[in-house]
Amino acid sequence: MNLEKEKLSLREAQKLVLLSQRLPGTKATGSSVNATLETIEHLGYVQIDTISVIERAHHHTLYNRNPRYQSSHLDALVADKKVFEYWSHAAAYLPMEEYRFSLPRKLAISTGKQKHWFKQDTAVMQWVLDRIKAEGPLMAKDFDKKGVKHGEWKTAPKKQALENLFMQGDLMISERVNFHKVYDLTERVLPLTVNTTLPTEMEHSHFLVKKYLQTNGLGRLSEMTYLLKNVKGTVAKALDLMLKDGEIQKVQVSKIDYFVLPESLELLNKPLARKKLKILSPFDNLLIQRKRTQEIFGFDYLLECYVPQHKRKHGYFTLPILWNGKLVARMDSKADRKKGILNILQLTLEPDLKKIEEFSSALNKELQAFMKFNNCKSIRLHKTIPSGFKKEFERSYPPLFRV
Repeated sequence: MNLEKEKLSLREAQKLVLLSQRLPGTKATGSSVNATLETIEHLGYVQIDTISVIERAHHHTLYNRNPRYQSSHLDALVADKKVFEYWSHAAAYLPMEEYRFSLPRKLAISTGKQKHWFKQDTAVMQWVLDRIKAEGPLMAKDFDKKGVKHGEWKTAPKKQALENLFMQGDLMISERVNFHKVYDLTERVLPLTVNTTLPTEMEHSHFLVKKYLQTNGLGRLSEMTYLLKNVKGTVAKALDLMLKDGEIQKVQVSKIDYFVLPESLELLNKPLARKKLKILSPFDNLLIQRKRTQEIFGFDYLLECYVPQHKRKHGYFTLPILWNGKLVARMDSKADRKKGILNILQLTLEPDLKKIEEFSSALNKELQAFMKFNNCKSIRLHKTIPSGFKKEFERSYPPLFRV
């Protein structure tokens, strides 16, 4: 590979992005939980989401990169203080080794330089903090027990106080119980060995650049600062300095300039598991910036759960499908856990999808694993676009489908 290359083809860019994102995932050596930790440390964050029509997004994202992933891994890693919950571009699990880079946001919120979405009521916040200091870890519902005097404060302000204290760094999530957050004092959650020094603005910006490029292959300033406040100027300065020092370089893809780490270009010498198909979460790290997904993969994706039902084109919770190094289809799914059926409400193939027979075989193989991942025993395919694909697919792979 020529490290001085200034242009990448779209196919090369797609390959670089997928290999940097570790998609499709491969079986790693060592314990399965350590493989999960290593995945989180590489990605930098895994977004948490509450939607559970299929297995939740944080589990789904990790499952696609670690074939031995178990949903218990995250609880174990939080308990072992190897990962923690905080905010990336959204609520996420983050590697504890990068804890100090969460401090700039916490400082900005605590000093009022950055606003949180909840209004701060300092009296309620102090009362909540005092209770946790005295009683230990608590959930939001613990502030509404019978016999506990709340004064004039209602439930909502207390929940807001917990989140404000969490966002400004006084509290952390020590665990989740049935997906409900358990809050404790930060000093009781942090391991003694963790680095808690506040990074300088330039140090933080350098981290943001390098982490983004390591995990995404190539990127632009707008992508590296996506949904981050008050960092664009210093990140731009960091990019200039890193470019002058040779730590990063520019490449052009489809007449668009990107930054890349020179060592990342070596990934283009490695094979990509194109035959392996993966059904992705809408909140997968690969997809979270929709404009980027459109520019690099030509995949126009909208999560329609936020769209009124009568306006939906592809379904409530459509899952992009990765195969042959491209995003080639989308699948609206819902797990009926009582009956053990994975419902594929609508499977839509992209118009430019070729090699339909090979795609069908790869989809069948992955659906068997995906069905088990969602604790289902059979699959019901309701509708496909084009419509003729449904009959052909079920005829080719009858054991999977429930009549």
